[in-house]
This record gives sequence, structure tokens and C-alpha cells, in this order.
Amino acid sequence: MDVSRVAESIQSMKVQGAKEIALYSLKFLRKFCKKYGFGLKFEVAAMILERARPTAVVLHNCLEILKKKKSVKTIDYLIKRLETSTKRVARIGSKLIGNGHTIMTHCHSGEALSVLKNAWKKGKKFRVFATITEPLEQGVKTAKELSKIGIPVTLITDNSVSYFMKDVDCVVVGTDAIRVVEPKGVVNKIGTKNLALAAAREKKPFIVVGNTLKIDKRKKLVIEERPAEEIYAEIFSKINTKKIKVRNPAFDLVEFDLVSYLVNEKGIFTPKEFMKRFG
Repeated sequence: MDVSRVAESIQSMKVQGAKEIALYSLKFLRKFCKKYGFGLKFEVAAMILERARPTAVVLHNCLEILKKKKSVKTIDYLIKRLETSTKRVARIGSKLIGNGHTIMTHCHSGEALSVLKNAWKKGKKFRVFATITEPLEQGVKTAKELSKIGIPVTLITDNSVSYFMKDVDCVVVGTDAIRVVEPKGVVNKIGTKNLALAAAREKKPFIVVGNTLKIDKRKKLVIEERPAEEIYAEIFSKINTKKIKVRNPAFDLVEFDLVSYLVNEKGIFTPKEFMKRFG
């Protein structure tokens, strides 16, 4: 598989999730660099991969580390770091899940789900509200994954989060980037801020799960906009796009004042504690 096909798999969301994109890219680069080395071809391949999904920061951070120490050993280190961090995050984050809790989540996050799965395996009993997560309905994947191991799940529309928020004990979501420079806050799937605002209104803890490679110190935040065709093809086909403009941002920013806790492989932090340690 060449780099253009790898990038296409990322852009088309056959591979999704910041950590998963990084792992997929690193495993490709491991084979690529064994064949071509770390010269110009590597630089071009790295640029193509990073541009495939510009908002998520994990791959960017991994590539920055790799460019400073170009070796297959560095790639192996990064892959292992990403894989082991999820286990640590799951163990640490599950402490925030209470027995009998009702939890709301959004989209499909491997790290957020690892927290819930770990808590369940430890014997904690709880139920989950999972948003459908429009327009690609990644929340359906979350619901299936949780129900497969026995967790009671209720699938809800994105528009109903405020309606159900009064019934939950906390919100648990993943993140694609944690901005410690302006604009500061947590970047996640579009609609996450709606959950954060509803949680704040109902005084419910808003918990964000993401390893330290998701810390974003890039000068500029680029919010990716996806193809208009993703917004319900049957509706899209009925409108004249020459007269009606369609926009489909993939992410939004949740400011730190709406976040209760950030969980990573180092521990559980309030936004103030997080900025003091990682900012």
C-alpha cells in the first residue's frame, strides 16, 4: 500500500479516531522507512499523512518526535506508547465511574470506551446514553461495542442531549486535541460542546479522556470541514447546491471552563492542574 492510499483511508474515515489514525500511519511508516529510509521520501510521506486529517494532533506530535530522532526504534517506541497509554488511561479513568451511574457519551472514542469497559469489568454497574453522532452516526458503533459486553445502552439523537442530561451522573468523551495554547480547550467531534453546555447547566461532571500525545501546542487550530455529501445523502440529492450552501465542520472546541476533569496516562486533572503541568 502506498502513502496516497493510506491517506485516502484516513480521509474517508475508514480509519477514524486520533490515536487510531496515528497508529495506522506509524505502522505504515515503519514498513515505508525500512524500504526508503528517512530522507526526502519520508518527509513527503509524513506531510501527506499529516494533511489527511489536520485537526487531530496525535499524528502531528508523533511525527515531530520522529523527525527529531529518525529511526525504526522511535516508531516502535511511539506505537508502544500509544498502545500502553490506553490501558493506563482505562485503569485511571474508571475511578471516576460510580456504581449505579448513568453516563452520556458522544461519537466513538477508543480511550473513552476503554474507561467504561474497564469500570464494567471491575464489577461496576451503570448504563450509558450514546448519541447517534451525526452525520456519520459513529455513536451507533459505540452503542454496539458497549452492548456487546453487556452494558445497558440507550441510543439518542444529538438534538436530545439537553432533554436527557438531567438523568445522567456524568459525561465521558474522548478528544482529538487538547489545546494548551490559544484557543485553549478540548477539540472533539462536532456536537461535543452541546453536551458540555448541557452538563454545565445541569451541574453534571464533564470528563475528557485523552493521552498526553493529544496535547496540542500548534500555533493555529484548523477545524476540518468534511464533504457536504456526508449530510444525509438522500436530502443532499434533493437540494440545489448552487443555491444552498452546505457546511459540515467535523469538530468543535470546548473551552476549559466547561470541563470538569481531564484523564490521561499520568492521572486525573482539573483544567487548572492540567495547564500547570502540561501547558
